Amino acid sequence: MNGKLVIIEGLDGSGKATQSALLAQALEQAGQKVMKISFPNYDSPACGPVKMYLEGAFGERPEDVSAFAASSFYAIDRYASYKTIWQGFYKEGGIIISDRYTTSNAVHQCCKLPREEWDGYLSWLFDFEYRVMGIPAPDQVVYLDMPVEVSQKLMTQRYQGDEQKKDIHERDRAYLAAAQQAGDYCAQKFGWTRIPCHVNQEPLSIQAIAAAVEKTVRDALYL
Repeated sequence: MNGKLVIIEGLDGSGKATQSALLAQALEQAGQKVMKISFPNYDSPACGPVKMYLEGAFGERPEDVSAFAASSFYAIDRYASYKTIWQGFYKEGGIIISDRYTTSNAVHQCCKLPREEWDGYLSWLFDFEYRVMGIPAPDQVVYLDMPVEVSQKLMTQRYQGDEQKKDIHERDRAYLAAAQQAGDYCAQKFGWTRIPCHVNQEPLSIQAIAAAVEKTVRDALYL
């Protein structure tokens, strides 16, 4: 019997890594069988094209690489991770908590396309990964709702003001604003669980967000 796959999604700088780690820790402490994973998996050889893309090897702007090509890079990384790291754990009934997944392509690649092409791209994306490639579809997607202005401040703090450490997504504010629109669209279209992470352009505390994330996941998985 397969386990459960929970995705923590959001814009760059929204706190996905922190919140996925805290959620995994909370569920483990409650006695659940949990594995925390993250994408891209930079330690894997399968992540090579993703790293080249994010470092600007194929173009200095996100738009220099088509949504379909970039999505294929990430899909290979996810497939390799599933087959070599977490397939057995998942099939034995474990709970997988993932920082990013196919849903990240939905947010970050969809916005490269004209609005009238979004639905066609999204249909292709999920069919390609979940049916053609055969990796699991999520049981729940938790979307951390953090505005670009706030997430940019948090990223600047993360990199201690060194803008050169940002990848081609993180340093392109116009692109991130478009990604926010795509994220809002996908969250509504696919019924992702939105967690408000700010009040009056100020981020909520990590603990407050974590409590909301844990509650919604427990409710959804009947834990």
